[in-house]
Order: sequence, then structure tokens, then C-alpha cells
Amino acid sequence: MVYHGIVAVALAKPSFFKAEQPVVPDLSADRATSIAGASSSRRRDLVFIVNPRGANGRTGKEWKKLLPYLKSRLGSYCNICESLTSGPFIASEITREAIRDGADAVIAVGGDGTLHEIVNGFFWAGKPVSNLDQKATNTTALGVIPLGTGSDFVRTLGWKNDPHEAIERIAKGLRSWIDIGVIIGGSGESHYFLNVADIHLSAKAGYYASRYKHLGNLCYVIGALQAFLGHCNQDLKIKVNEGEWEVYPKVTALCIGNAKFFGGGMKITPNANPSSGSFEVVILQDFKWYDFILKLHRLYNGTHLSVKNVFSRSAHSVEVEEIGEFGSGSRIYVQSDGEFLGFLPRKFLILPAAIEMIQ
Repeated sequence: MVYHGIVAVALAKPSFFKAEQPVVPDLSADRATSIAGASSSRRRDLVFIVNPRGANGRTGKEWKKLLPYLKSRLGSYCNICESLTSGPFIASEITREAIRDGADAVIAVGGDGTLHEIVNGFFWAGKPVSNLDQKATNTTALGVIPLGTGSDFVRTLGWKNDPHEAIERIAKGLRSWIDIGVIIGGSGESHYFLNVADIHLSAKAGYYASRYKHLGNLCYVIGALQAFLGHCNQDLKIKVNEGEWEVYPKVTALCIGNAKFFGGGMKITPNANPSSGSFEVVILQDFKWYDFILKLHRLYNGTHLSVKNVFSRSAHSVEVEEIGEFGSGSRIYVQSDGEFLGFLPRKFLILPAAIEMIQ
């Protein structure tokens, strides 16, 4: 089978994407059903989306080693479809097709970038993607096998960066609902995130870090150093929960967390919970370069909220605008889950219980 030029290799029944397939039993958390233990008249359809070039090619190599174990563990009662991506946004397109064809789960094999693309594939034109079978009662779940550079979302859930443990979770098939963040741009376009969206210095650091992904976690250090060159703290207008606009002076970075970690293990929004129905918003103000050196350990272990000029609050919506006119070289960067999205203004909204995730 071929999706938009991507060869999808079915390792079990090659024709599992059929609209006339039997309805899949609901595997939601309140019914506590497992893939292995559920009695069903048909095999379950799992789509594994792999970025073989992820982590400087390590993802593809590790996936090939993992595949025999995955087939032996899941192949007796699941149809396994392997889809290898070849470029940006391909994972989103494969995800949409899998959901429309009634797949039981789409599994991200890689790091936070692959996971981010797949989450965006759960939506189209500002709405959730739906199964084309109107009679279907199940939803397509999200799963993850961590084989990438960052795997920050996995840290929030307290999981080890262990692909064999991830396969065991998939085998059990237990699900729970998680929240998703949506970012709305000035022209109304929507972009979705699972982990952390951030603004200004941290976003610029992420932008530069993406150029050095081949260096592993060292890319985050290089990105931060490069972002500091010519950096200036900026006054920002912020509106929280549809309230009044407030001016926050000398903002260094603003982070909106659906989950806790970003940047390869930095616990920037330590109280965030992707099942809480709200963001944690953390604002760093008037930080100098030496503040990051002196307080870096607190940013990584999540104890920075008591530091001077660090503020935190819960929110379900946040709007941010820059104050004044800036040249193209000093505009305020925005990113989410390590993906550069452009510049302010932006609005951030929480979508409670938006996706079921295999836990």
C-alpha cells in the first residue's frame, strides 16, 4: 500500500485498511480493555510511523533491530503496518489516512518531532479527524515507542526510554484521555502540540538547536549559546483566560506547558499535567546570560519556580502580542514541541481530553 509516495509495508494482513471491517471494541480507560486479553472476532490494526533518519539515523537502525521482537509480541493478534516517512509532515498525512480507515492505534516510533507531527495528524481544518465508517464506535489511539533525540513527553509520563517497555504497553492496550494544546496564528491557522509551546529566547534556542540535531542532546546547548547572541528581553502583552491585557516587562522566555519537559530534559513547567484540563504558564523575566549559568540546574530539576523573576500560573487560554515595532532580526520567535512556528502574535488554547493515548 502507498500513502502519498510513502511505502507502507503491512507485516500481517496487507489489506487491513478496508472501510467494511468489523467495528473495533472500545478500549477506553473506563472499560479497561487490553489488546491481548480482549475477545474479538478480528485482529487489531496498528500503524507504526517511523522516521528512519531521526536521531541522526539511529531511529531507523534501532527500529530494524526491534522489529522481530515487535512482530513476535504483537503479530499473533494484531495487523502491523510499518510506514516510513521521507520528509516533513508526511507523518501527519499518514495519521489522517489511518484514522479515516479505522486503525485502532497510530504509534510514533522516534522522538518528540515524530510524535508532534502525528498529533497534528489527528486534526484537519481545525477539527478532529474522524473514521469514515459512521457506525464505528471506537476511536484511534495514540501510542509511542521512544527512539529519538529528546523523548521529553515520555519523561512527563514517568516512562523509561525503553522501547521494549513501550511494546508491552501497546500489547496491554490500556487507554486514557490526554489534553492537547492548540496554537492559533494571526491568520486563523491552527497548530497542535502535546508537550510545551514557548516564546522568545527558548523558542529561538530551539530554532537554532534544530540545525544541530545530528549532535544529539548537545544540539540544545549549542542552540542556547547561539540564541543568546544579540538577545534582548522584550516587553510583551499577555491576556490569560480571556481577561484583560497585561504588560509583562523584560520577558526572557514564556513557556506554556501541557507537559513538564522540553529541550532534552529541562523541567520547565514542573506542575503541568496533560490530563488536568489546563496549561501551566511559566514566565522568566529580566534574565541575563549568567542567570542561566547559575540557575541551569534548577531549570533542569524543576525547582526554578521559587527563583526571583520567575512566575507561574494555571490557564486554559493565553494570548501573547509583542509591544512596539521590531525589525525582522528581532521579532519574537514561537515554537511548540521543538518545531519553529514563526512569530507573535499567537493564541494558545487547551483542548481537554482530546486524544486517547495508550498508557
